[in-house]
Amino acid sequence: MKKGSKIAAGGLISLAIVCAGASLGSSSISPGDTVRIILHKIFTLPPAEGTDPKNITIVWNLRFPRALLAFMAGGCLSMSGAVFQSVLKNQLASPHILGVSAGASLGAGLIILTGFSLPVVGGYTLPLAGFIFSLLTVFLVLGFSSRLDTTLSNNTIILFGMVFSLFVNAILTTLSALYREELKNLLYWQMGSFALKGWTYAGLMFPFFILGALGLFRYTREMDILTFGEEQAKSIGVDTRSVRRKLLVYSAILTGGTAALSGAIGFVDLIAPHLARKIIGSNHAYVLPLAFFIGGSLLVVTDLVARTIVSPSELPVGAITAIIGAPFFAWVYFKRR
Repeated sequence: MKKGSKIAAGGLISLAIVCAGASLGSSSISPGDTVRIILHKIFTLPPAEGTDPKNITIVWNLRFPRALLAFMAGGCLSMSGAVFQSVLKNQLASPHILGVSAGASLGAGLIILTGFSLPVVGGYTLPLAGFIFSLLTVFLVLGFSSRLDTTLSNNTIILFGMVFSLFVNAILTTLSALYREELKNLLYWQMGSFALKGWTYAGLMFPFFILGALGLFRYTREMDILTFGEEQAKSIGVDTRSVRRKLLVYSAILTGGTAALSGAIGFVDLIAPHLARKIIGSNHAYVLPLAFFIGGSLLVVTDLVARTIVSPSELPVGAITAIIGAPFFAWVYFKRR
């Protein structure tokens, strides 16, 4: 099968999984009715005869936007993970290395623990703070790394990212000890969830996805060249320092937006890029879209499991991805050895 056909197949499978995510739940709705309801809302087509108005509300206002948000979040994390693994030349690398999730957790934690709310944005103060802190963390890591190492080498970036992550987590732990009554809410947010997040959150996620994805696709050729090593890339004429910085910032936009809107969700950015490369090779023009489809589908399925396995209660999505991802991480590590 050609690479374009594989990506098209991935898109169709992803569409089917999103529809399944909007269909299944405590009150099961058939996939056919779900598709008709979505078409009815988007193109004003008539719904299936005898469709319960309650089902229309459940699909359109609750499940479909939740599935879309989970799909975009998983796709953004996966594309970001693919970039980090290529740029840092490390199969176990992920956006968490630069402290993106730690920064988002600190920003959101300050809002949760203090109850602060901006007058203009109101309820969006939490995701806004998470995104700003995550992006600020990346700029600080890159800034300190460039001060110490003008070539901005991979080892320097990884080292400073780990140090900043530990430092930010230490601040968050200290704040949690001071505000014990809000500790439960903070812990639940850190584990990630798509509960009670409708069209508003899906709409907020969309600009992060567009900006980050368009930025990454501008540099797919440079990413391919960087995988052969920094010296070879420089000999071809690639400004490795500038390209690496831009790629990491665009990846931080994808990851920071996801962490700010859905909490810290790990391991999706590790699993999906590996599967995409196994299926389609190492050309980033194909790896990025396929990783997006795989990661998005994986997170939709994970969210479906999280909200149905102990229904009517819900499990944090991050807990499910960690259960899946930890063995996968170990497998990749020992396979390399």
